[in-house]
Amino acid sequence: MTTTTINPDNYQQQLEDKVSALRQQFGDALSEQALPSEIDIFASPPLHYRMRAEFRIWHEGDTCHYAMYRQGESNKPYIIDDFPAGSPTIGKLMPALLAKLNANNDLKRRLFCVEFLTTQSGEALITLIYHRPLDDSWREPATVLVEQLGCGLIGRSRKVKIVLGLDYVLEQLNVADQTYTYQQVETGFTQPNAAINEQMLGWAKRQCRQYNSVEQDDLLELYCGNGNFTVALASEFRRVLATEVSKLSVKSALYNLSANHIDNATLVRMSSEELSEAMAGVRPFRRLREIDLNSYNFNSVLVDPPRAGLDDGTLGLLKPFETIVYISCNPETLLNNLHSLNNTHYIAAFAVFDQFPYTPHLECGVILRKHS
Repeated sequence: MTTTTINPDNYQQQLEDKVSALRQQFGDALSEQALPSEIDIFASPPLHYRMRAEFRIWHEGDTCHYAMYRQGESNKPYIIDDFPAGSPTIGKLMPALLAKLNANNDLKRRLFCVEFLTTQSGEALITLIYHRPLDDSWREPATVLVEQLGCGLIGRSRKVKIVLGLDYVLEQLNVADQTYTYQQVETGFTQPNAAINEQMLGWAKRQCRQYNSVEQDDLLELYCGNGNFTVALASEFRRVLATEVSKLSVKSALYNLSANHIDNATLVRMSSEELSEAMAGVRPFRRLREIDLNSYNFNSVLVDPPRAGLDDGTLGLLKPFETIVYISCNPETLLNNLHSLNNTHYIAAFAVFDQFPYTPHLECGVILRKHS
């Protein structure tokens, strides 16, 4: 995506084209398991929708610029003068930061990359990545920079991380008339489009409410990340057991459960493959020694896997569940997984979320219900 492709006048048409292509793709591939006639389509704001962004720094003489590279042209950077996809806070910080960098040789020398992490309320964290060691000659002007820009700052070089302020921001998401707080840590995965994330959480919340009883049913969540879905969906279930393998994400998820006063969710650091083995009784795990899996009434399971989709063991784990909530960032692997689940489940609801406008990418949400 380049800045020239971002045209709000064309936004609705490009979204319709993407949805049409996805319908065709799934219609051709799913001979026995058709999409519902009506699917939910969630549009993004056409501008200022990205809460985070990353730019290379291109040095030209004594001046540095923001730059990007087109796919397949890694040696041909193009200069970024503005970034209309970025949040209003990113738009405000970009020129201010660049001016400060160009005015100070200790800040710009061998600077390689700049990352912005922002929130809807205007919090910001900037990361400067260097191809040189960082010392006091960097720290002193960087400390002044923090005061001038009014945001957190992290300096990174090989095996070095210097944090000036906090290494996270706190995002507020409004879902179904309730506000949730999320810690979003530098280098940790977060949904880049906050407006779409709110809609995605709201859709999942409505679907879970339709198919489950808060007094009786429990939720198993795989790939929970920083607790994005865990926090918003906990109120729809009696209990939640969530798993995540990344230590950084687990730490943020625990923070987010506490910050939102969620007391019916338990988090375990383990992979989906390990949990599959534990639930099948293949072998015990020390991390589950204080958790009685048999005490849960798992009616529903939520999966939000990486682009590779679900492995065979996890697909086997899902088949006994009455309801599967599948959030997918890759329609190709989603299709493959749906073929594997075809004999046990049917598609009850389908949604698309335009997480990345002006690109071919679409996120999908699927509700699968067990055949009676």
